[in-house]
Amino acid sequence: MRTGASDARDAIVVGSGPNGLAAAVELAGHGLDVLVLEAADEIGGGTRTAEVTLPGFRHDLCSAIHPLAVASPFFRSLPLHEHGLEWVHPPVDVAHPQPDGRSVLVVRSIEETARGLGADADAYRRIAEPLVEGADRLLPQLLNQVLSWPRHPFTLARFGLDAIRSAAGFARARFREPRTRAHWAGLAGHSVLPLEAPLTNAFALMFTLLAHTTGFPLARGGSQRITEALASLLRARGGEIRTGVRVESLAELPPARAVLLDLMPRAVSRLAGDRLPPHFADALMRYRHGTASFKLDVALDGPVPWNDPRCGEAGTLHLGATLDEIAEAERRAASALSERPYVLVAQQSPFDASRAPAGAHTLWAYAHVPYAGGADASEPILAQVERFAPGFRERVRAVTVSGPRELEARNANLVGGDISGGSMAFPQFPFRPRVALDPWATPDPALFLCSSATPPGGGVHGMCGFHAARSALRRRFGVRP
Repeated sequence: MRTGASDARDAIVVGSGPNGLAAAVELAGHGLDVLVLEAADEIGGGTRTAEVTLPGFRHDLCSAIHPLAVASPFFRSLPLHEHGLEWVHPPVDVAHPQPDGRSVLVVRSIEETARGLGADADAYRRIAEPLVEGADRLLPQLLNQVLSWPRHPFTLARFGLDAIRSAAGFARARFREPRTRAHWAGLAGHSVLPLEAPLTNAFALMFTLLAHTTGFPLARGGSQRITEALASLLRARGGEIRTGVRVESLAELPPARAVLLDLMPRAVSRLAGDRLPPHFADALMRYRHGTASFKLDVALDGPVPWNDPRCGEAGTLHLGATLDEIAEAERRAASALSERPYVLVAQQSPFDASRAPAGAHTLWAYAHVPYAGGADASEPILAQVERFAPGFRERVRAVTVSGPRELEARNANLVGGDISGGSMAFPQFPFRPRVALDPWATPDPALFLCSSATPPGGGVHGMCGFHAARSALRRRFGVRP
């Protein structure tokens, strides 16, 4: 890329995923002249929607369900609804089917959810009620950075005592019913770690909190609408976006007082060249990525025939019969393809008619797999859906496969098919990409990191970009937001 001196900007953002756009929106909101550069022909990174199976079937390419987006303090402060973003809330936020049809169904009401858990009703209430009572104090801290003084230390400490535990150990200690334990494992499976690992329980607690507060919504029209709303707001604030511009070196960029990179650490090290000292560049190159994902987009000629019809009211489902089954699948995921993988499912079309032709439906599903070897996980994933929805295969019209290499080819930030922006194992999570009071800043005073490889990590919430923009405002522009 070559541009002239006349293109000088206050700030340049490289990468247009939700964090890059969030950073640009925040900077432009303070009156700065901001340019976003995107290598692909379309903006959005993993927050995009396209017809990848058959005409008229619109599938989310990566992110699909967005509890963190509606919980994000930054997104909540923006008038995104004025720019076309509408949230759809399924009646059931999370479902965990069982082979015998006795599903776990999580709805906004703690009491209604608990009543469906049999012998575990009281245990569930004791876990969920303090989370929800402290949500307004807890969520902003969890979506901030670790090395900051908590405004509500007692609330955070109470959460932390359970959060540091392994999800498997916590579930076995707190719940008696196998289906409740399986549900807890399904929530914790978003960590993409063995469920015996410390801190995996933080994911189950966090998603329980979200389910009973902001819910698990989807964007009407597809996840692309989130991207479009952020881009529209950025342009309304005077920002500019250019697509099809691949940056091979930071030396190619036009003059700017600040450069923010919505890129993974290794890419930052390569692009920065000698702008970063060797010790810092080497640390970025050592950044670890997590287990890969293998994704299927499915076009159906009817709704999924779940063995419990109530599962048809859920936008998000976790598949795996027991805690032990899910734990075994996740324990082996980095090295071997499981015959019965833990599968995450999103079904948007029952609640958003724009996703498929009349009478037809879409299914979004993925499992965790090894990056090496190129094994095809399509059959195990489809078989796992069929196990909990007999007759599912008869309704399949088309399937599009996205293995780890396809995911990375579509979005370079999904290194090795890792959709989480880096391993969630301690200490990298939550100290990412390194331990620092300001992890978004670099030794180069004009260079900042804003991808999901910075706190608070993966998910569509824009907080990584927001914090990076705030760091740039303080350090480069003398603004105390």
